Amino acid sequence: MAMSLDALLCLFTVWLALCLRTDQWVMLHDEQWPAVFLSLALALPVFMMLGLYRAIFRYAGVAALLTVTKAVLIYGVMYGAVLMALALPGVPRTVGLLQPLLLLLAVGASRALGRYLLSGEYVSRLKHMGLSRVLIYGAGSSGRQLAGAMANNRDMRAVGFLDDDERLHGQVLNGLSIYNPADLAKLVKQHAVSDVLMAMPSATRQRRNEVLELARLASVAVRTLPGLMDLAQGKVQISDLRELDIDDLLGRDSVPPHQLLLGKNIHNRVVMVTGAGGSIGSELCRQIIKQGPVRLLLVELSEFALYNIHHELQLLCDEDQPQGQLLPLLASVRDEKHMLEIMRTWKPHTVYHAAAYKHVPMVEHNPAEGIKNNSLGTWTMARLAMDVGVRDFVLISTDKAVRPTNIMGASKRLAEMCLQALADVAAAQGANTRFAMVRFGNVLGSSGSVVPLFRKQIKADGPITLTHPDITRYFMTIPEAAQLVIQAGAMASGGDVFVLDMGEPVRIVDLAKRMVELSGLSVRDSSNPEGDIEIEITGLRPGEKLYEELLIGDNPQPTKHPRIMKAHEDYLQLSDFTPRLQALTLALNRNDVPQIRTLLKDLVPGYQPDSEVVDLVHLARAASC
Repeated sequence: MAMSLDALLCLFTVWLALCLRTDQWVMLHDEQWPAVFLSLALALPVFMMLGLYRAIFRYAGVAALLTVTKAVLIYGVMYGAVLMALALPGVPRTVGLLQPLLLLLAVGASRALGRYLLSGEYVSRLKHMGLSRVLIYGAGSSGRQLAGAMANNRDMRAVGFLDDDERLHGQVLNGLSIYNPADLAKLVKQHAVSDVLMAMPSATRQRRNEVLELARLASVAVRTLPGLMDLAQGKVQISDLRELDIDDLLGRDSVPPHQLLLGKNIHNRVVMVTGAGGSIGSELCRQIIKQGPVRLLLVELSEFALYNIHHELQLLCDEDQPQGQLLPLLASVRDEKHMLEIMRTWKPHTVYHAAAYKHVPMVEHNPAEGIKNNSLGTWTMARLAMDVGVRDFVLISTDKAVRPTNIMGASKRLAEMCLQALADVAAAQGANTRFAMVRFGNVLGSSGSVVPLFRKQIKADGPITLTHPDITRYFMTIPEAAQLVIQAGAMASGGDVFVLDMGEPVRIVDLAKRMVELSGLSVRDSSNPEGDIEIEITGLRPGEKLYEELLIGDNPQPTKHPRIMKAHEDYLQLSDFTPRLQALTLALNRNDVPQIRTLLKDLVPGYQPDSEVVDLVHLARAASC
């Protein structure tokens, strides 16, 4: 087939050379056919000798084209010399120069076309045309790198840039036009755009919120790149694209941390984190390792969670080369003997107590275990901290501890009261240990958080399940919460209850709608029956409140940090507190849930359960009776 094609090209190029030479379209005459036969007699043997017909067309590249050029050059010398010597009538001598040049172009083009068709490039281009179309917001360095990385991407293709710089509007960058962001809605319809990729790592939170609002109004999904620090070590890759940043859903900027407060209780110290594999505990470990502790003790009951955080921190250590030493310790904070052994062995200076059961319905169904872990575990750890001379003990608390209506919140308030009672004793005895509690609301992206749940439900085409249309919650990102916990602990003087400024409470239904719209979808409701995702109201779960509070009283005091306040709240003296706690412990050991609730109401002011006993064992016993 290749030889037949080359033969036809020899015939075609001889005829075309004659037409070009005579400056008119002509038919081949009898005296001109020898020029065609001569071309065939010379070209095909030369091409065979140089291996043109042994090459695999689909893999033909620069080397194959160089071989074609060499073969045609040899052929051209021979063809021109013979034509000049024979002086064929009706065939101008310049045909001997024109025809080899035309043959070079024709044979080279045939090889390139063969590669294009046989290698599947045209199929790839057809598929590329059918890919999801995206606009890149930001024509700076990150945007250019992202566009370059998308050149061979099989999932999406860029159709243009958006940029705030008016001087760039209408310009072309890497073959893509740069548009005005104000025209986003029009561009989405014009180019069938499905996503906007935000390549603005240095943009302010206000500007990002404005872009998100534009995208929401245009009904287009939004994906983002990491921040500047994440991009500093290498080029932008398609794999860097991720779902919309969780903190973008908050719509506010984090306050930069005070570096002195971050390192005060950590740098060159032995630090222990209980619950090190949990959402807050693991982020505390990430922040702590950056401050250069002498040793970091990772205390965790779950082997899998401990393995994950230890492995992750090892990678961070390899990158940052801190002086800290990581010690993964499988242990329960309720195991007094084991925890005492650990604390006497390594003598931690600072303890961040994050170990807790925190899921309200789960603890409501298993109240005894929840209280044992959250309250008695804290009581055990705090007493051991005093015994071994821990300098700073920081409890991670929750807004659910304020006027609790569920076991989880009451158990965390009881944990706070444990520390408050012991703080008085520590001060009276001149002990070294300073106790502090840091209370805050929900953290976005934690295990059990609504954000991962809503994302999963949106990907599954809904419905999004919501317990009540009017439910509100305070939200904060995990890194910001962890940094504020560390800074609050550094300001403790003993028995302090710190409260984090969580901003304004967020209506969960508004958060759900925002997530749907920023996924390029619409909410299905009575006003939009053709929408994509339905929001389904399931009813409040046992112990769940419509809204949360951060303060029991109304007397918060400011601190040196704008996002951290200090509360002064009532508690029981140790002499009154201990007997009641012992009575509660006995009821817990018997799993007498009604008695547990009664004693808890007596211990924790403000605890008012709003549902019947839903302990699974208690319900099973009642049913069997």
